[in-house]
Amino acid sequence: MAIISPFRALRPQPALASKLASLPYDVLNSAEAMALAENNPWSFLHITKAEIDLPENTDIHSERVYRKAADNLFIFRDRKILFKDEEPHYYIYQLTMNGKSQTGLVSVSAVADYENDIIKKHELTRPEKEQDRINHIRITGAQTGNVFLAYKTNQKLGNLISDWKKSHPPVYDFVAEDGIGHTIWVVDQPGAIREITEIFKKEIPFTYIADGHHRAASAAKVKHA
Repeated sequence: MAIISPFRALRPQPALASKLASLPYDVLNSAEAMALAENNPWSFLHITKAEIDLPENTDIHSERVYRKAADNLFIFRDRKILFKDEEPHYYIYQLTMNGKSQTGLVSVSAVADYENDIIKKHELTRPEKEQDRINHIRITGAQTGNVFLAYKTNQKLGNLISDWKKSHPPVYDFVAEDGIGHTIWVVDQPGAIREITEIFKKEIPFTYIADGHHRAASAAKVKHA
């Protein structure tokens, strides 16, 4: 069965969330990232595409880039742009595009599940792309890219998430510059946290990588680094 757990998220101050929101690192080249982060010192691209803060033509896989990412992350934390929750929580994340919404659960997923094929893969990975993420995780001390896992429908979990959304206000609710709506709820009640964990432990045998094969492989390899 799948092992997930709550965690202490490093997350933005609500008033600044829309400024930090950025596209994933692997859908942009350096020039595109630089243009999007122009005049926005709090764009998360300063951490995920840190070459934008270094001289032009800097090798994007050089240690200098990863060190700059770590420095920028420290600045975000030091200035309280990002803060860490005091207790482990789950987070409900809803994306809305063109009037249609998709809701997911943000959690920690066990590296052991990846190694034991509880997390199912369907793509091969490239060593050079893995190494990029390994270096980024190792030097920044953070996993800055989500792995999108799917699981077979579970009515009990679906009802719990739906009920939580209806009965609790979101901590973030904004539309980013690309028109995508982002709404996030913090699941902070111990009973609900335990129930979510137990549902996965007892009722969800596998999860499936929908996106993030390289991020998942890199996280697993960092464990043994």
